[in-house]
Amino acid sequence: MNKFFSLIALALLLSTASMAQSVISFKAMGHEDEPIYGMIGASSFYLKISPLTEMHGSKLVLYIEPSQALIKDHSFVNIVINERPVYSARLTRDSIEKVSIDLNPEDLSPDKFLKIQVKTLLTVSDDKCKDLDNPAMWIKVKDYSYLSLVKTNANFFSNVNISNCFESKRAIVYPSNPSLHDLKAVAWAYSRLKKAQNRDIKVFEADKLPDSIKNYIMVGNMNSLPADKRSMITVTPQANQGLLFLKKSITTYQDSIPSTVKGVSKRSYGSITVPGEILFVTGGDDAGYEKTITSLGNLNILNSSFGEYLLIADAQNSFFKTVEENRSKLTLRQVGGAPNFMSGIGSLTNVYSFKNSDFSFTPKEVEIRFIANYSSLTPGDRGYFNIYLNGMLISSERLDASGKLNTSVTINRYQHHKYNTIQAEFRIYPSSGNCINSFTNFFAEIDVDKSYLESKNPFITNDLSFYQYPEAFNTGSTRIVISKEYAKYAAAAMGEIIYELNNNINANNFPEFVYSDDVTAADLKKYNIVALLQQNDPLMTNFPDAPIRFDKKFRLYNNENNKVVYSLSDSVSNGLAQIFYGRSNNAVLVLTATGKDLADAFTAASKSITEQLSTLSSNVCISDVNSNKYLFNINKSSENLEYIDSKSALTLFWDNYNLYILLGILVLILMSFLYVRSKVQKSQELFNE
Repeated sequence: MNKFFSLIALALLLSTASMAQSVISFKAMGHEDEPIYGMIGASSFYLKISPLTEMHGSKLVLYIEPSQALIKDHSFVNIVINERPVYSARLTRDSIEKVSIDLNPEDLSPDKFLKIQVKTLLTVSDDKCKDLDNPAMWIKVKDYSYLSLVKTNANFFSNVNISNCFESKRAIVYPSNPSLHDLKAVAWAYSRLKKAQNRDIKVFEADKLPDSIKNYIMVGNMNSLPADKRSMITVTPQANQGLLFLKKSITTYQDSIPSTVKGVSKRSYGSITVPGEILFVTGGDDAGYEKTITSLGNLNILNSSFGEYLLIADAQNSFFKTVEENRSKLTLRQVGGAPNFMSGIGSLTNVYSFKNSDFSFTPKEVEIRFIANYSSLTPGDRGYFNIYLNGMLISSERLDASGKLNTSVTINRYQHHKYNTIQAEFRIYPSSGNCINSFTNFFAEIDVDKSYLESKNPFITNDLSFYQYPEAFNTGSTRIVISKEYAKYAAAAMGEIIYELNNNINANNFPEFVYSDDVTAADLKKYNIVALLQQNDPLMTNFPDAPIRFDKKFRLYNNENNKVVYSLSDSVSNGLAQIFYGRSNNAVLVLTATGKDLADAFTAASKSITEQLSTLSSNVCISDVNSNKYLFNINKSSENLEYIDSKSALTLFWDNYNLYILLGILVLILMSFLYVRSKVQKSQELFNE
């Protein structure tokens, strides 16, 4: 009997050890405070749930901040999860309202997303007609709302497979002396991870991987993998075969465990059980390894791999760009728009997002066309269809009795940015006599298949700028060129570049990787070039059209006051990037790094040039490892650029010490003047005597 109870206790202990509570805030999942405006409003959140989550016992906790002007007893919040209502209530008197909802497996969609909709019906006064345009009608879903998820290892070995393992990976590991295949594998793995998650991705050499990281991707030919890792792979690829292999394990280690007892935080020493995953990207030889890398760029292959390993005998990426594809016209569905039936009065809105890189080229003008159906307006009603671009009203059209909408507006290059948001709004004002009875009469739906965005003309300039990146690389083939000595430092930066080159609705840019030693003058004219080079790489001299010679020490001045705003220094780790046209009008992007933290400097530069830049003409970017960024517009005739090492020793001496020399001359002149004056005074005194 004692043995029986001992076995039960042991089973309970193991079950408890395999389950842990994980708290993830909305902010950590990429959501800021989400305001919901209007009398009738709604907002949706799509949250990816790990396959290691046990929904029973998990919770959704929302913190809602209502407008102080609302009549709380007449205002309601409704929460819908996976299209099922789970909560409806009046607002409470609290300034921040907490709503806690227990979750269950039925709340998950088939693709393991938690779809949360927060819908509101708000009141400011007893007269609904007056509330229609009252700006005080809002609530906010706070970004510290969170999911409290029960993590379990019970179904770890059966639920986790290649198709769903990317969301949990924290890092990429590559050989200490990487080959071009290894760098290419890192870049495509990095791009895949960045599409799957909203967190920083770490990149490590194999011998520098921290022990704390248990979940990562390891790339390398079978022969180059560490022996202890190679022994984990139970499937042996043959020559010309690629292999994706997912190794899963449960690891137990001793560590301090935080706990709270009667409101007091404490830490105790004990055992922690965590799942470990290593996804190997490898092959029987280089040819097979290359097939595996090709598979990383094909989401169709990855998303349909439900096992623990995938042997790849043949890999052809169906999206590989063999001909120029015209992406000048995009439907709203293509840019992520979904059908949405709207009803009510007041403001009924839909929001759509698009990037310049979704088009084949950087657009100079974009036509935005909306086609929709809506219910007829009753006599006396007033209805308008408004279009907002990045928060600014750019078009307003009055609705008629036809029930058909077909309207467009064309925006120029000064109105749209690299990343854009379009808000389409039906605004309905019922006649005063029928206001009370008209709140559910109006309805509308935008046709996301017939509505579209069309790029009218390409944005063409004499000088290329970061505003045109990455679209400038959409035309023609691209080569990524790396200095062999700096190759291992540029791995993460190459991942950022591969991600951006394919960060559009139809990813199809698969560049070749070559060392700078193997690049010919013909290559520099034939291909678009993305070069990650060390400062003194001889290839630097083969870019005569570059705004700045990165292989020389230089200063940049402010044109207005002639003060030095930047001076290249080896003591600070900087990432330098510049973009320009090559000799055949091909796009060229050159990055280099200085200082001690070369890997971080390369990565800082590659990230800085993809941000929402505030100028259309910046072609030089300098960023440091502390997230400081400087943008410049430089050309060959610029007077704000000066090369320091092109001056003679005498000129450098004068530049460094001219103030001291001038000050010394002034002092000598003053002393000479005083000396002569004293002699004259003495002579006058002798003469007077």
